[in-house]
Amino acid sequence: MEYQDLIYEKRDHVATITLNRPEVYNAFRGRTCAELVQALARAGYDKDVGAIVLTGAGDKAFCTGGDQSAHAAADGRYEGDRGIIGMPIDEVHSAIRDVPKPVVAKVRGYAIGGGNVIATICDLTLAADTAIFGQVGPRMGSVDPGFGTAYLARVVGEKKAREIWYLCERYTAAEALEMGLVNKVVREEELDAEVDAWCAKLVARSPTAIALAKRSFNADTESIRGIGGLGMVGLALYYGTEESAEGGAALKEKREPDFRRFSS
Repeated sequence: MEYQDLIYEKRDHVATITLNRPEVYNAFRGRTCAELVQALARAGYDKDVGAIVLTGAGDKAFCTGGDQSAHAAADGRYEGDRGIIGMPIDEVHSAIRDVPKPVVAKVRGYAIGGGNVIATICDLTLAADTAIFGQVGPRMGSVDPGFGTAYLARVVGEKKAREIWYLCERYTAAEALEMGLVNKVVREEELDAEVDAWCAKLVARSPTAIALAKRSFNADTESIRGIGGLGMVGLALYYGTEESAEGGAALKEKREPDFRRFSS
């Protein structure tokens, strides 16, 4: 497959998948998601690969979620022919969990919205000290009804997960480390070397043992996939409402959204 939105590289038994849309802070569109699913499968089932690194191009962002410029105004769906909402992001989440190799998120800059969800779902997350994490869903008329919410609660605890989603605040790399959202924080200029060092250890381990361990870890939270599937159907309906559209409209008009008028 020829990639437009990604860069795929393999070196020293490590496959690196780079979101290559720095002009939009590595936000994903439908094509990006489809390419990610294919690239993850390519790396995950390549016997020469022992670890997968997922990162973003440039130093401004890891990923900032769905590209709002690819959001269709008519029914709230994203422009695309895959997935319930026009963007198969749920397939990306499943691909990260299903490949029998550890997936390492290398985070520089912003990991916001759907980008924060991806970083959370990855097996390991290493961040530069300049990284910023957070959610924007309820500010934008959106939500991640699956791994982005329920699994996040397993990672950082119920109280913190609810805070992250309800308040939509930004968190520094140090704060993310404290809450357990990332495994380690290093200076920005040291991040590449640190990720390389972790991956060197991963590829030296028994691939079968790691694959079994990953499946075992996933088994405890596998029910969230079903919750997410149901949630995506509801999300598709929600995206067609005036309430959800208000978030995108406010962003375009550079104003605060007025969600109070939709209160029951």
